[in-house]
Amino acid sequence: MATLNIPQNGKAVKGRTKKPLPSVDLTAMVDLAFLLITFFMLTTSLAKMKALEIAKPIPPEPIDFGDYPASRTMTILLGKNNQAVYYMGEAKNAAMQMINLTTIKKEILSNKLMVAKTHSSAREKQLLVIIKPTTTSNYKNFVDIIDEMNISDIKSYIIDDKYIADREKAFLKEKGI
Repeated sequence: MATLNIPQNGKAVKGRTKKPLPSVDLTAMVDLAFLLITFFMLTTSLAKMKALEIAKPIPPEPIDFGDYPASRTMTILLGKNNQAVYYMGEAKNAAMQMINLTTIKKEILSNKLMVAKTHSSAREKQLLVIIKPTTTSNYKNFVDIIDEMNISDIKSYIIDDKYIADREKAFLKEKGI
């Protein structure tokens, strides 16, 4: 608190008096600041966990979605060691190619451009991507490929971790992925 100097005898002093500088005691203010800091530290969370939420519906019985147009469908099979296999069209007729996941964006964009050039209507100009994570792939690769879908502006992609064709399994086994 502010303290003022008052003469001890209580009598007024003749002549010019020195005005003492008032001093402020900041003890209460410091106590209040520490209480507020402690309160906010205890009531807030420092960092939230970041997780990718994917809600996959579980249908009561198998649903037939029909055939995907092979001319604009790209399938990506995720493997181990940041490797993937991709192909355009159907698995039985396609030329499967291995690729590192760091360079998959270039292939996605080139296939997207190729589909846009070969189709005439606006709806058919969109590339469809089927992402198939295998048992040897890891979660980081899966998140990276989903990020690539958003970065490359792919509107339609499907996550299919159940149905991997026999030819796809054979190619993965042959390449050691």
